[in-house]
Amino acid sequence: MNGLLAVDHLKKHFPVTKGLVLTKVVGWVKAVDGVSFTVRAGETFSLVGESGCGKTTTAKVVLRLEQPTAGRVRFQSHDLAALSGVPLQEYRASVQALFQDPYGSLNPRMRIGTIVGEPLVVNRRMTRQEMRERVRELLHLVGLHPRTANLYPHEFSGGQRQRIALARALALNPRLIVLDEPVSALDVSIRAQIMNLLRDLQQQLGLAYLLIAHHLGTVRYMSHRVGVMYLGQLVEKASAEALFVNPLHPYTQALLAAALPSHPDAPRQKIILTGEVPSPLNPPSGCRFHPRCPHAMPACAAVEPQLKPIHDGHEVACHLYEQGI
Repeated sequence: MNGLLAVDHLKKHFPVTKGLVLTKVVGWVKAVDGVSFTVRAGETFSLVGESGCGKTTTAKVVLRLEQPTAGRVRFQSHDLAALSGVPLQEYRASVQALFQDPYGSLNPRMRIGTIVGEPLVVNRRMTRQEMRERVRELLHLVGLHPRTANLYPHEFSGGQRQRIALARALALNPRLIVLDEPVSALDVSIRAQIMNLLRDLQQQLGLAYLLIAHHLGTVRYMSHRVGVMYLGQLVEKASAEALFVNPLHPYTQALLAAALPSHPDAPRQKIILTGEVPSPLNPPSGCRFHPRCPHAMPACAAVEPQLKPIHDGHEVACHLYEQGI
């Protein structure tokens, strides 16, 4: 797979143990189970799905906060598992993160200038004056006045704190930023400002984004391509336009049907899913969505569907689109 970031058959399973002294592994939580996608330079690729589907775990593996159980992640053709020393330091500089909670991601005891400049202290050799100039430049880049460098996080609103966190993420000139629900904790009136800022910076700096989100409006506005996850697996991948205009997988159709329409009078398709999301500790055989799928066939319970191209880069893992079944 070609791209700035390539995730290939990634699996991340967490052990379930029993006992306090003599612990014994009694099962595995299959949080991510065979996910593959690429993020190209300068684009936004989004992972969307219900809570617990494996989106954030995938992001943690990309950030090397978790080690994969199987599969591999490559950045600019370099295998992350093989990186150490200077190449690993370069990777950490090239891949940054913007987290969901702007109140928890900033140290309340540090001034803004110190927070934004901290990556420079660790990774760059700069004079104090050069660092001050770089911090002022970064604050201006995200729409904040340079004098805010002398203030503390508690003196800012949630939207301003997210701008500060973004300035910190941009300090080392990254190629890719992992956006983990970057606007879900913000007031609705502020979300559009942050999304517009992210899009403007992407065009200005040539950034790539891996967006983790559950809000479909955010995904549609921000994304070039989208991957839909269900119970640790990708069930559909497509361009954002194709996915929202013509969703193919029954789960994607149900997700879009449950979202609020852009206009109150717009026609809506009602799709009601029965049952609950199965446990990743013991996922269903075959297609993991089949116990809740309104179109389930006998083959769905027996054979696990694979992601296959349908047309124009639109891929879906569903037996409805396989000939002979």
